[in-house]
Amino acid sequence: MSWLSSSPGVVLTAYHPSGKDQVVGESYAKGGDEEATSSRRYGQYTLNPGSSTKVTERPPFDRSSSQDSLDEVSMEDYWTELENIKRSNENRQEGQEAVVVKELDEGELEEEWLKEAGLSNLFGESAEDPQESMVFLSTLTRTQAAAVQKRVETVSQTLRKKNKQHHVPDVRDIFAQQREAQEKSPDGSELQSVRTNESNCQGKDDQASSGGVDNKELIPRMPEDMPASETDINLEVSFAEQAVNQKELSKERMEKTRGKDASLPSFRMPKDKTGTTRIGDLAPQDMKKVCQLALIELTALYEVLGMELKQQKAVKAKTKDSGLFGVPLTVLLEQDQRKVPGTRTPLIFQKLISRIEEGGLETEGLLRIPGAAMRIKNLCQELEAKFYEGTFNWESVKQHDAASLLKLFLRELPQPLLSMEYLKAFQAVQSLPSKKEQLQALNLLVILLPDANRDTLKALLEFLQRVIDNKEKNKMTIVNVAMVMAPNLFMCHALGLKSSDQREFEMAAGTANVMHLLIKYQKLLWTIPKFIVNQVRKQNTESQKKERKAMKKLLKKMAYDREKHEKQDKTTNDADVPQGVIRVQAPHLSKVSMAIQLTEELKASDVLARFLSQESGVAQTLKKGEVFLYEIGGNIGERCLDDDTYMKDLYQLNPNAEWVIKSKPV
Repeated sequence: MSWLSSSPGVVLTAYHPSGKDQVVGESYAKGGDEEATSSRRYGQYTLNPGSSTKVTERPPFDRSSSQDSLDEVSMEDYWTELENIKRSNENRQEGQEAVVVKELDEGELEEEWLKEAGLSNLFGESAEDPQESMVFLSTLTRTQAAAVQKRVETVSQTLRKKNKQHHVPDVRDIFAQQREAQEKSPDGSELQSVRTNESNCQGKDDQASSGGVDNKELIPRMPEDMPASETDINLEVSFAEQAVNQKELSKERMEKTRGKDASLPSFRMPKDKTGTTRIGDLAPQDMKKVCQLALIELTALYEVLGMELKQQKAVKAKTKDSGLFGVPLTVLLEQDQRKVPGTRTPLIFQKLISRIEEGGLETEGLLRIPGAAMRIKNLCQELEAKFYEGTFNWESVKQHDAASLLKLFLRELPQPLLSMEYLKAFQAVQSLPSKKEQLQALNLLVILLPDANRDTLKALLEFLQRVIDNKEKNKMTIVNVAMVMAPNLFMCHALGLKSSDQREFEMAAGTANVMHLLIKYQKLLWTIPKFIVNQVRKQNTESQKKERKAMKKLLKKMAYDREKHEKQDKTTNDADVPQGVIRVQAPHLSKVSMAIQLTEELKASDVLARFLSQESGVAQTLKKGEVFLYEIGGNIGERCLDDDTYMKDLYQLNPNAEWVIKSKPV
């Protein structure tokens, strides 16, 4: 059976092999109050995206090129959404240029990578003194160091070929000091512990990846219908190191489980006594180091799994410097923060979500049923003119209109919400061998997103989960929502991408699955892995050692009585804080500090409760959730502690820290 594509308002006719024409449905886009009703399709056939007359067929469904949890029937929502998008694009305002994406050559690509990883002084004019990077390199795992070394070698060869005048150090010299350190993990423990930790979890991983689907079933059941298996996600050991050990497992056992992983495991994080660190908990200087390490770790993980991480760069884009739709996120936030200081997501984005929720999240087909195309176009124009003036009439916006406007807002961003640099890497997640590794890669990619993109993505995923929570009435399961939202996040119109039907089909199945993972595991994805936080701590410790050495030399030159100073300082500190006691301060809230005895069971929540129970001062007016306990200094810049942090364990990890109660910065 083939489909003849139609223009809006025309009856869709299917030419059936039997010779009888079959009316399938109608597509309306007349504006006014009529809803644009998408045509219904069956099986794997769809309208041809490129022409209004050409007959086309979807390529045969190929399980080898798509995720096993999706089937022909469940893909229908994706293709319907794609048709709606293409119809919407016909009504889009012209004049916005496509972003020009520069494909860097190998040398340029690796040079850019090293800059982003904070290692630009390993080559070029500053290469004569790469000492600044030596501290950083000393904290890397073996797989991370291998990823760095590979790129330094490539850049070195490229610069020599181009006869650059810069000094290019020999790679063997750069990494010679690191070889001993590579025999151990960043926290000093032997890498044998990686194998031990991983083998402890392996049985659960095997159960999670093999269970749930009868071999006789032709169509896999949808993930939300499957009994969830619970699997620990290891955040203490480098993901790439875990992947190395995973590859050592029997290939035969891996083959037996391949194709059966229809259920998504219910991953959980084992409790960490020193506290879970989430994005937003660290000071900017430490978060910068986290991002550099995340890039190196992601690259190492992909390479261990036989994949290549290639970044793209947008070098040209004609973008608006004001307005709502088609405006860069950073520009939107700058103009919004002048109206609402501290806002982290665009006001129009917040308002559209609010409008959808005002209509009730129980509406059947929410997000799937589009608003009328002409009405959406008119609403866009009216919003552009009246939104910031506060004169726009939101009562005129129907719930399905608001949902269409929300998706349009995401598509119209000059660069994808998932960022131009990492869009391909997000798409490539589907090709990783296991759900655990897909989750690990997504975790690192979320960390790497620019702040504005990450905050907006977080707000979007939280909203989508609220929609899914009402699936019994709105009929929008996580699979349906993933299908509808995937093309809006992964098919950025500004890229001007053109692809074959087969490529489009493969991309559809893959991106829908990645969208599914983003929604299902969103709480885990905003966690910073402990092994990366430990690497940051080690970097800070090593940097402080170098600073202290430099200071000692300076003090000697100044003939300063260093010993007397240290003795006085030590005496003061010992008298101030007895052993086994921490002093907690709240400088912006209280003039007095609290001395708290450390016990095995004392948690951060207990410290906060004690502060809030005070009968005088500002503490009386505060509530839980308005202030937090921070670990400041020592081997970390600043870290907001979660309630379940055991204070004695953390004190042993960072005995030189100060403990401060304050509100989170906006």
